[in-house]
Amino acid sequence: MLYKIATTLTRKQKQLFFMVFDAIMVSVAMAAAILLNSSIALRPSLMVELGALVAVMTVAGLGYSVYLGLPRIKLNAYEMRGIIRTAIFSAAVGITGAALNGLISPRLPVEVFVIFSLFYLVAGAAWRILLRQFLLQIYRRGQSRMRVIIYGAGQTGQQLLAALRTDDAIVPVAFVDDNPTLQSLVVAGLPVHAPSKIKDLIHEKAIDRVVLAMPSISQSKQARIAHRLRGIGCEVHALPSFAELVGDGDLRKRSSPVSLDDLLGRNRLEKELPGVSHAYSDRRILITGAGGSIGSELCRQIIACKPDCVVLLDHSELALFRIDREMRELADGLTVIPVLGSVCDEAMMRDILARHDIDVVLHAAAYKHLTLVQSNCIAGLRNNVIGTKVIADAAREAGVERFILVSSDKAVRPTNVMGASKRLAELVVQDLATRSSGTRFSMVRFGNVLGSSGSVIPLFEEQIARGGPVTLTHGEVTRYFMTISEAARLVLLAGSFARGGDVFVLDMGDPVPIAKLARQMIEGAGYTVKDAKHPDGDIEIQVTGLRPGEKLHEELLISSDMLTTPHTKILRAQESYLSEIEMANALKDLRRAIATLDADAAQAVLHRWVERHDSAVISGEGAV
Repeated sequence: MLYKIATTLTRKQKQLFFMVFDAIMVSVAMAAAILLNSSIALRPSLMVELGALVAVMTVAGLGYSVYLGLPRIKLNAYEMRGIIRTAIFSAAVGITGAALNGLISPRLPVEVFVIFSLFYLVAGAAWRILLRQFLLQIYRRGQSRMRVIIYGAGQTGQQLLAALRTDDAIVPVAFVDDNPTLQSLVVAGLPVHAPSKIKDLIHEKAIDRVVLAMPSISQSKQARIAHRLRGIGCEVHALPSFAELVGDGDLRKRSSPVSLDDLLGRNRLEKELPGVSHAYSDRRILITGAGGSIGSELCRQIIACKPDCVVLLDHSELALFRIDREMRELADGLTVIPVLGSVCDEAMMRDILARHDIDVVLHAAAYKHLTLVQSNCIAGLRNNVIGTKVIADAAREAGVERFILVSSDKAVRPTNVMGASKRLAELVVQDLATRSSGTRFSMVRFGNVLGSSGSVIPLFEEQIARGGPVTLTHGEVTRYFMTISEAARLVLLAGSFARGGDVFVLDMGDPVPIAKLARQMIEGAGYTVKDAKHPDGDIEIQVTGLRPGEKLHEELLISSDMLTTPHTKILRAQESYLSEIEMANALKDLRRAIATLDADAAQAVLHRWVERHDSAVISGEGAV
């Protein structure tokens, strides 16, 4: 009942209530002042004789209250400024009564009006504070409130506490501070504990979140504290100082992002790459690996081409659910068909292509994490090579117009299983391109994609957020980078340019030194690099050594023979490929190795048909 009344009153009704209560308090304070003054002889008729004076003081009080804005002060915000205004109000009403003393009523001692002002100040502030606490209890009754520990009992922590005390959904429980002189004290009404007790506090007090209110310490130290607290099982947030929020201090530096042009080592090309709607308009399109980094961006960009239907294929239920939901939100009216399955399922691939009458296949499904594929080569080869063979064969037999394979710069002179699997997948597509009169097969090869899963950028961001160190495999390692948007646009352009068997490459400028990238990201996040010259820096860059199969420098082409395309930033390389008999032998040997789970035999297939073949082509031996 009380909750309903408190929450249904309008702002004007609440203001009217405050004004009426202030008016009643004038009479109460006057009566108390007379009772407290021993020089006045009390008699029943006295209050009647003073009625005119009290009435004038009440009317004057209403005017002063409105002028000072007392009814407009929210109870949650009634702090020191509200008390000061109440003091001015009580003094003004008392002075008014003293000025009219003896004119419209019997004369009273001046002390009565002094007592009146003091009593009204105490009573006027007290009833507001008590009403505030009463209403807070009503509002909070039955609500689930977040319990918070504030790490840092300094100025920022105390300011945060004052702000949180006005919030109905949060209850500050205690302070934690590294300063021994503050520990065991009570600051702003909350006890201060040592950091060593925080684990016990979290469990005993049922703490939901810890807020770091120590903006003066370095971000790396904050990150280490946050990492340690998260290990206890508590959510952690960091708060900048309130001065930084409006000043020219470190906050602006910390929040400033690193320029993408700096990360890429060149200007971005999204605006330079032309639209490709003509190749996909009113077409029925299958995107494999639709829930991955490249696949999902292909889905988003294909919407602008206004296709007739988009079939989304992925073996990850969660990834497929997310991209399907996003596509339905972005493209109202577009036919979107999610299919949960693997490209290695031959019967399913044939059924999908036939049932949905697919015109274009964008094959982005692949295992791409170098170290994982290196240690799980059978699974990697089955998915990347056999899966490509299955979907490409099915596309050729179904009479699909275009088939575009998403490849990688690691397929060039590969030194690891992932790169070799992508090169063998390219050779599969190149072989089919020589024997296909209806389907145009092509491949797109590009470098590392910024922000994709497993790329170095998210890894560095995570390491920086933890306070370091940032791990680097080699001080001289370089990589080509491109944005997800560029990568997806290049895939779509390749489909429109394809003549058959083409390998398309984006002119990605110069490779980016990863050490430079790590330093840029550390400094862009507001930290300093810790090294021999700067031992007091925040985050160290540690060199861990190249991983098995990892190259120092990646390449984009096998041969130096470059052909142009309708766009100056996209190049075509017509590279050597295996003969039909060689390809058949390679796949037969690979299938046998996969069937018997023989990793050594699988590696031997890669060495014979990929590494030796590409080396022979480069040296001019046995070129096809």
